[in-house]
Parts: sequence; C-alpha cells; structure tokens
Amino acid sequence: MVEIYIDGDACPVKDEILRVAERHDLQVHLVSNAWLRIEGGPKLNKVLVPDGPDVADDWIADHIVAHDICITGDIPLASRCIEKGASVLGHTGEALYA
Repeated sequence: MVEIYIDGDACPVKDEILRVAERHDLQVHLVSNAWLRIEGGPKLNKVLVPDGPDVADDWIADHIVAHDICITGDIPLASRCIEKGASVLGHTGEALYA
C-alpha cells in the first residue's frame, strides 16, 4: 500500500494533503522537528524528530520505499527518495525529478 511522507516543518499544504490522503485511505507520516498542531485520524502518524540539520530528511529517507510518495521542497531529500523508487511532489503538486 502506498504511504505518504510529508517533510512537515515548512510544508504549507499539510491540511490539503491530509484531506486527499483520507479520501484515498492512505497512511500519512508527518515528519517534523517541532510539534505541529494538526488534527488527524488513525492513518496520521506524527513523527517528532530531534532538532538538527537534516534529521527529518534522514527519517523520511530511511523509511520511504518504492511506490511511496514524498511531499517536500527539499531537492536533496527529493533525490534520496527518487533513488529509492518513490515519487516526489513539491508543495504545488508538481512532480520533482532530481
């Protein structure tokens, strides 16, 4: 089953992603280094990582697998996800190719 990974700290479209994921019954991992006040259902996994450079990116890259989707504006993270066979979308919904 496809899962969605959100690079959450700077993502301006979290609510929109969650609505689409709920409609399609997809698991979502919202990864950030600060607690985000966002409501979600049983398919939302809020992942709080320690503060530090690229810690959230590392968590996503370590857990994402082929056919999953990453939502990010971070080109190095996008490249790491694509190398694992995942799809990557920017915050506007445009596919990113690293």
